[in-house]
Amino acid sequence: MSGAGRGSAARYNRRVPLRPGRPILHRHFTRDTLVWAPLTRVVSDDEQGTRLWLATGSPVIRQVSADGAGPRGMPFAQWLEEPKKIIQDVYRGPSTLKFHPRGAAYSVWWLFDPELRFRAWYVNLEEPSVTWDDGAVAGIDLTDQDLDMWVWPDRRWGWKDEDELEERLAYPDAYWVSDPDAVWAQGRAVVPAIEAGEWPFDGTWTDFRPPDDWTVPEPVTEGWDRPRQRA
Repeated sequence: MSGAGRGSAARYNRRVPLRPGRPILHRHFTRDTLVWAPLTRVVSDDEQGTRLWLATGSPVIRQVSADGAGPRGMPFAQWLEEPKKIIQDVYRGPSTLKFHPRGAAYSVWWLFDPELRFRAWYVNLEEPSVTWDDGAVAGIDLTDQDLDMWVWPDRRWGWKDEDELEERLAYPDAYWVSDPDAVWAQGRAVVPAIEAGEWPFDGTWTDFRPPDDWTVPEPVTEGWDRPRQRA
């Protein structure tokens, strides 16, 4: 399930790995529009993939409507018509270890409670991520494909946001998911590893703890809006 092939490994070998502990932006796009970008820290970056740590309370840049609402607070048709703006905010979700297998169309997240006890895995179906490094600022760029999967510690699993995917497919000119069958197929391809308890669902990294000196990074105020990086 590493998702790495010869081509993706070759692309990796042509860049300098990101340094562990370095703050980087985890930028989510709808086509070429930036919509969500939490600031994470690099756990590791090698031929297998990139691991990131997103701590509760970290800075996040996100797109909202003019009155501050997010896209999940209204029907998609209404969201498309809303004037929008980008704001600096704070990430309030669970602390999360994110693993991007090299070249894969998904990432796997380890979700932790406030006491850093492992609670669940989350499979985020997405376009293969692309890494960039501008020196002062670095990041990983991708497009989330909405359909996701919950995986509980006993390996029970279920789909998430399939209704959101279905609703948005009715607006093909505006929606960024062009091949929903491929998204479903990618999710189903992960299921055998889940049910067999194979990597990455074998318990590895469920005891992860960030280093004690990893404070919440300062917000990125310049360079966050550079054009999307594509492979």
